[in-house]
Amino acid sequence: MESPSPSPNTTTSTAVSSPSSGGSSNTVTTTTTATAPSRYENQKRRDWNTFCQYLRNHRPPLSLGLCSGAHVLEFLHYLDQFGKTKVHNHPCPFFGLPNPPAPCPCPLRQAWGSLDALIGRLRAAYEENGGRPETNPFGARAVRIYLRDVRDFQAKARGVSYEKKRKRPKPKLITPAPT
Repeated sequence: MESPSPSPNTTTSTAVSSPSSGGSSNTVTTTTTATAPSRYENQKRRDWNTFCQYLRNHRPPLSLGLCSGAHVLEFLHYLDQFGKTKVHNHPCPFFGLPNPPAPCPCPLRQAWGSLDALIGRLRAAYEENGGRPETNPFGARAVRIYLRDVRDFQAKARGVSYEKKRKRPKPKLITPAPT
């Protein structure tokens, strides 16, 4: 009967003691299973590689050390051409309508939520690849302001509010006094 072969992510090592150590032979088997990277880790790696490729293709090419918040904003504008979210402009008759009744020529852009998640992943990847938190261009003030402006404009253009909801205070329970 054949023994099952280990999975591709499994490492098995066997140690055998020598006969000179008392004549007995002991076998110890240890199995270590390497887990596959999570979906988040895979996406973060892809995003990081895309940003590094953008820096290499930049004219003139940029090193990561010279990258600033302004370069991150250029990257976000570059990504807009691949967006899938319809964002109505001010003169559009459907500006502010959550469900427009007809098509319009307004551009497709990256959704705010996608950009926000992307910046979060790139911010983490920057530090994992040796960048210092205080020089992280993805955490620059200009980038935070840009994301806030995109969120607010897209909310107005689509007629959706991103206002934070207030938590209602818990009702106080009134217990009757014992008589």
